[in-house]
Amino acid sequence: MRPLPDMNLLPALDALLRAGSVAGAAAEMCVSPSAMSRTLARLRRVAGDELLVPSGRGLALTPRARELQPQVQAALAGALAALRPPEPAELSAVERDFVLRANDATAAFLGPELIARAAREAPGIRLRLLPEGDEDPADLRGRIDLDVGQLPELPHDVRGETLAHYGYRAVTRADGPYAGERLTPERFAALPQITVTRRGRTWSVVDERLAVLGLTREVPATAPTYGAACFFVLRSDALALVPGLFAAEAARVMPLAVLDIPLDLPTVAFGQAWHVRWDADPAHHWLRSTVAGIVRELGDGSGTATGAATP
Repeated sequence: MRPLPDMNLLPALDALLRAGSVAGAAAEMCVSPSAMSRTLARLRRVAGDELLVPSGRGLALTPRARELQPQVQAALAGALAALRPPEPAELSAVERDFVLRANDATAAFLGPELIARAAREAPGIRLRLLPEGDEDPADLRGRIDLDVGQLPELPHDVRGETLAHYGYRAVTRADGPYAGERLTPERFAALPQITVTRRGRTWSVVDERLAVLGLTREVPATAPTYGAACFFVLRSDALALVPGLFAAEAARVMPLAVLDIPLDLPTVAFGQAWHVRWDADPAHHWLRSTVAGIVRELGDGSGTATGAATP
């Protein structure tokens, strides 16, 4: 393959062909006439043609130069278009599928508002929410467009953004025997509790905090999702420990009471992650900004929360 010529010659050639003179091209390119004359000499060697030849007191374009003129203009316009930053997205005209990965709590409190905003602002965007599992952040290189929730350690080519820090609440059936109680650590430890885990583990930071107080709790069952845990407590006298924002959403549509957990539990960092190739993509930027905006609106400082860690 022949080596490419110096592409910096292209704007100079365009100016020379349009101006039809060295002085005119030099003025347009803001260089001296002698510098433009040297550039013309280089262009003649590259093109294998004189391009501009003496004609009376001026210069005239050769037939080859006239033939090249529309090609040069098109090449220069194409190069400028390729290097120009993307135009702001006309979201109403965007047709895209975005694949998001989130746990069921995040999908429950974030999904409805995200879907509603997409319908209003970008009706051609279709959202595909996938459940969390034994996922790998490397999935963001191809299969997943956006991870939302508690983020693991990310590889070098994946961006991560923390949006908020959240905590957990306890839910119980609204007509249960302690639905209106203000729980103490002793009372909390004495009540049966449903925890959420994909692997059936029952020991967590809750048990660590109780052990410091000399207390233990009973976990008669675990649930694979936060939604399942809420259904479990509707038919029992147990508590379910769920993300705070999910607790509020669940209590809005189910007969549940929301109780504070009387322990000093750590909060969970909640964020989103995406591959670096989407950094400057306008539609993906809309998606990330919309998710961040919804989380900010929900995070009112009350300490209610979401995340993927299981208490």
